[in-house]
Amino acid sequence: MFLDLDKKPKDKVAAIDDSERSITYGEICDFAAVFAKQLPQRSLIFILSENCIGSLLGYTAALSNCIVPLIISAATEESLYNHLYELYQPEYLWMPQAKAEGKEIVFSAWDYCLVKTGNQPTPMYDELSLLLPTSGSTGSPKLVRHSYRNIEANADNVRQMFKLDGTEKAMAILPMHYTMGLSVIASHLLAGATLLLSNRSLLDKGFWATLKEATSFTGVPYSYEILTKMRFTRMDLPNLKVINQGGGKLTEAMWNTLAQYAKDKGKQFIATYGQSECTARMAYLPAELALEKTCSIGIAEPGGQLSIVDENGNETFEGEAQGEMVYRGENVTLGYATCREDLLKGDENHGVMKTGDLARRDADGCYFIIGRLKRFLKIYGLRIGLDEVERMIKEEYKTDCYCKGNDEKLIVLVTDPKLQDVLPKYIEEKTHLFHQKVEVQVVKEILRNESGKVINQ
Repeated sequence: MFLDLDKKPKDKVAAIDDSERSITYGEICDFAAVFAKQLPQRSLIFILSENCIGSLLGYTAALSNCIVPLIISAATEESLYNHLYELYQPEYLWMPQAKAEGKEIVFSAWDYCLVKTGNQPTPMYDELSLLLPTSGSTGSPKLVRHSYRNIEANADNVRQMFKLDGTEKAMAILPMHYTMGLSVIASHLLAGATLLLSNRSLLDKGFWATLKEATSFTGVPYSYEILTKMRFTRMDLPNLKVINQGGGKLTEAMWNTLAQYAKDKGKQFIATYGQSECTARMAYLPAELALEKTCSIGIAEPGGQLSIVDENGNETFEGEAQGEMVYRGENVTLGYATCREDLLKGDENHGVMKTGDLARRDADGCYFIIGRLKRFLKIYGLRIGLDEVERMIKEEYKTDCYCKGNDEKLIVLVTDPKLQDVLPKYIEEKTHLFHQKVEVQVVKEILRNESGKVINQ
């Protein structure tokens, strides 16, 4: 069975959600058997996900029965959802019962229901197990195609990385349709642990009550910005052993705050790095190096391998180097899909992923992300790293910002109007880019998706 769910103690609690209901590993297995009777053949199903037991059961039952789900947010905007639906034409939907009015419901449980759409069966590659939106997109038709081995390998890598066992209680607040959120779920189920599933806002009192029960918390940079404003580092959280970060780069100040908090309180701060294309996780920095290697993604996760290809095309696996980072491992996904017909495609990556990230490897073998290959402008012959400019502004002015542009102009979006006249000179001083080639735009807010990545800017 998927993730060896049938080999866990049947009466062990697998998940608890905001409703305070719980489900055991035995009940998950029983549900998978009932679910299988509703779908007579291998099918494509859309899971309209929330962080709750009903949504979790759809995921585990589908993968245990060779049903291929596309996991998207239950809150996906209607026109975006309709576009995905028309492109991929699922045979079934697994969705919150409250959203299913007027649809043909064939089965329901745990406030979710199975809806038959009337679409024809979808031809699919035998090893295709799961579809997820590409990182940073909402409703995008470009999906990542996962194999069964991708998910199992990554779950086992993460289990080893964090030394997970059945005693863990993981705070699972990142959305299920977000690759890192699903990685938290899969790795802890493989370990026989308990998931504390939550849809709550970080500002909700109920979130804090649940966090006090958790042994680990996984967040993205935006999560930790909110938590520190809520004075998270001053709270008494005796059960919390590990704080884990992924989904983007922390500022140096935030990194050091978390690393110092972990040291002072006897906890572990473990930063990770990953992409949807590698089933979420690829690298981690061991906790004992957190204060020494600020903002490093560390080393390859167990079962993986990192390398750097320099500007001359030379690939190296050790020693100091700088260039595009490449990852190898069984968790490298099959490839992409942009339409229904692509679901027949096989393995296009063969275990190798050119990440598109520029990285520096130090003498100790630790990797540091310094930018994206496509996050560069070249103005007057100057190579301007947008990620680096954002980092400098955030560090200097303690404000959110977003950089974009073209080879004629650098555009900086900020929410503080006081910076409109200040930033061009500051950027010129730091990068030597002539200030008249810098345009600062003041916006009401910088829009981000659930993972904290900027959208529609």
